[in-house]
Amino acid sequence: MPKPRKSLISLDVTPYYHCVSRCVRRTFLCGTDALTGRSYEHRRGWVEQRLLELPRHFAIEVSAYAVMSNHTHLVLHINAQQAAAWSTTEVIERWHGLFSGHPLTHRFLKGETESGAEQAKVEEIAREWRQRLSSISWFMRCLNEPIARQANEEDQCSGRFWEGRYKSQALLDEAAVMACMAYVDLNPVRAKMADTPEASDHTSIQRRIQALEKSDTAPEEKNPQPAQLQPFVGYPREPMPEGLPFRLHDYLTLVDWTGRCLREDKRGAIDQALPPILER
Repeated sequence: MPKPRKSLISLDVTPYYHCVSRCVRRTFLCGTDALTGRSYEHRRGWVEQRLLELPRHFAIEVSAYAVMSNHTHLVLHINAQQAAAWSTTEVIERWHGLFSGHPLTHRFLKGETESGAEQAKVEEIAREWRQRLSSISWFMRCLNEPIARQANEEDQCSGRFWEGRYKSQALLDEAAVMACMAYVDLNPVRAKMADTPEASDHTSIQRRIQALEKSDTAPEEKNPQPAQLQPFVGYPREPMPEGLPFRLHDYLTLVDWTGRCLREDKRGAIDQALPPILER
């Protein structure tokens, strides 16, 4: 039987989760409708733009993503320490960036709440919002609902756009995180939508590679990693900086090596004749 999300997501076990949302429409999330010939490729940009915007509000980081024709893959990291460190004001401002908020919280930001009862109510509201802003369920809701509304408006219809609630899988150790990230980043290659990771549009690995190439051509670019994604911070050490405990170059090599392996259940693979990814 299906399990509730609260039993599948536990920060005591791991902060990393692989989430999948699948589209229910014949016309797919993106791609081209085979019957009408109409292209929906622009919807990939909707999803990617919304996905990369949400970490500005949530205490959740995007480690990897791939926007496919009829589904999306995400690897998310819940940063509970970040959420705990927010002040009441910061929690409210972040929430107001997503929703209209509460009349009392708007008055609080203007400095118009004076009574103790009002202050206590504001703190109560902020506690609930703090919890939601570190919840994967709320993150996925804020990602999928606007996309469904936009697609319904474009298709001039109503009803379900997504197959159901997102599916999640806990990633219990560093090996699982790296393996899952590589799997997500290689989705377009495996589906024969792209020949190489750097040519895989609307994926996290393409965004990371573009940032790395930009730093090579512009030496003044000191941080060669995209700000919207959880950064690679190198090998584990004390004190450990926040981020993925691996080197970016090692991860790119892992993805390139993994993508060359032929699999019977997948259509595509990276051409063995191509030079290594760091040379390319």
